[in-house]
Amino acid sequence: MNTAVTQGVPTLYAPGPGSEITAGLMFRVGRADETLATAGLTHLVEHLALHRLGLSDLHYNGATATTYTLFHVTGTEQEVVTYLNSVCASLRELPLERLETEKEILRTEAAGRGGSSQLPLWRYGAQGYGLTSYTELGTWSLTPDAVRYWAQTRFTRDNAVLWITGDHVPAGLDLTLPPGTRIPAPPATSALPVTPAYIRGDDGNVVLSAVVRRSAAAMVFADLFGRALFHDLRQEGGYSYQADADYSPRDASYATITAYADALPKKQDAVVGGFVDTLARLRAGTITAQELDSSRGRLVKQYDDPGAGLLPGNALSLLLGHPVRSVEERRAELAAVTLADVHEVAQETWANALIQVPGRGVDWAGFTPAPQYSTTTPTGGTQHRHLSEPDVTLTIAPDGVSLSTPGGPVTVHYAACAAMTTRPDGSRSLTGHDGFSVTIEPTLYRAVTPDRIAAVDAAVPSHLVVHLPPRDPSHIPTPQPRHTPVPRTRSRTQTVALWLVGFLAAVWGLLSAVISADSTTTADVIVTVWVMWVPLAVGTVALYRGNAQG
Repeated sequence: MNTAVTQGVPTLYAPGPGSEITAGLMFRVGRADETLATAGLTHLVEHLALHRLGLSDLHYNGATATTYTLFHVTGTEQEVVTYLNSVCASLRELPLERLETEKEILRTEAAGRGGSSQLPLWRYGAQGYGLTSYTELGTWSLTPDAVRYWAQTRFTRDNAVLWITGDHVPAGLDLTLPPGTRIPAPPATSALPVTPAYIRGDDGNVVLSAVVRRSAAAMVFADLFGRALFHDLRQEGGYSYQADADYSPRDASYATITAYADALPKKQDAVVGGFVDTLARLRAGTITAQELDSSRGRLVKQYDDPGAGLLPGNALSLLLGHPVRSVEERRAELAAVTLADVHEVAQETWANALIQVPGRGVDWAGFTPAPQYSTTTPTGGTQHRHLSEPDVTLTIAPDGVSLSTPGGPVTVHYAACAAMTTRPDGSRSLTGHDGFSVTIEPTLYRAVTPDRIAAVDAAVPSHLVVHLPPRDPSHIPTPQPRHTPVPRTRSRTQTVALWLVGFLAAVWGLLSAVISADSTTTADVIVTVWVMWVPLAVGTVALYRGNAQG
């Protein structure tokens, strides 16, 4: 691998196979650098920067990840130069006349993409690395000035790295970008007081994430974990179709191991149990030397191509401040991994694990439920009872809002508010940095008047407010009627019948008892009188039950 500087941009290049080359211009800015209120800002810049390229036969694209944004292309040298020059020209002067159109495109893209993993939200909260769990709220409210400023301060030559799969840097590149500073990865926040922890998720999936120190041993463990899950859950158990694990750098020092297995609803318990058992088996140190050697062999193959196999990862390491390794150094690191190293990563994975499971919890396996309720409530304020759920009360206080529920409080303090969305009909939804949310629907709570909504609006800083469009009136929630059972009354005829049949049954029963006690009465007479009493007794019971149900 060779290094250079191209118009102020650090450049990594190494030969690759074939006559075409692949290049990537990577910036150290991603979703984790935004706020909940501006989520989607980096993605917007990426889309705007690519717009002028239009339709092309080139194989190119852009990607906005958690900590970086990448513009990449494959083609001839001249095609690569044309692409990169166009991207940089657009970054210098974004086509902001397209802003509203691109916002709508991003919302459409998000709708087709489906839901995001909820593990980042539960681990980090509604900030930093947790923002990948949320929709891109900024696509509703970002202004041209905000987008332009983001491009000028984040998409700079000092916050970029260029990598190319070739033996030289192509001539004719114009990577002119504004000066700036290398922006470090955001610090990690935590919304988990205790780990290992679990959350309940949708049917059909078991997902585990763990934050571990970046190392070759962690890469090996992720590979072995994925293969063990596949063996245990698919090949042996026949419970899952997909079962795997991967390793991805988070910042300069830490990486995330993510493991996954799918399951049919009727086999979910078996998959959860098997998943946990697999991790427990690896924690116990059951990995063999042969398995370790096989994993090294699989992982080292990625370095057979020193271009595509090494350059993107080294570019990201350079941006994150992690040491950049040569192919020989990477191979040596893998060769030095021992069974003890892998076992240590297995223990680290368990200690830091957050698992999402369908159905019942996994307390039995040593996991602690992630917090479902807040530990604080606001002081003072006004209380507003839910119109159809009497056990739920909304509090609007000078320092925050809170919902009192049978399970516990859910609170958002204004000082820790990540974003608030508004609707013209008065609806407000506040999300705190810890990920807890409180939604205020004036139609659902008693006496939530415009002045109470105004008090909330005044307490939340304007840069955290996202104004959403009007809702269809049919989508505005209304309180469900509370059904009070109305006792049914028995009719006069039913009452008279009950008393009459009951009286006859009692008299006939008494008469039958007297006859039975007479020593001169024959057996056939006794049987006859009691047989005649049975219909009266049964009728009395039937009438009584009918009246009781009535």
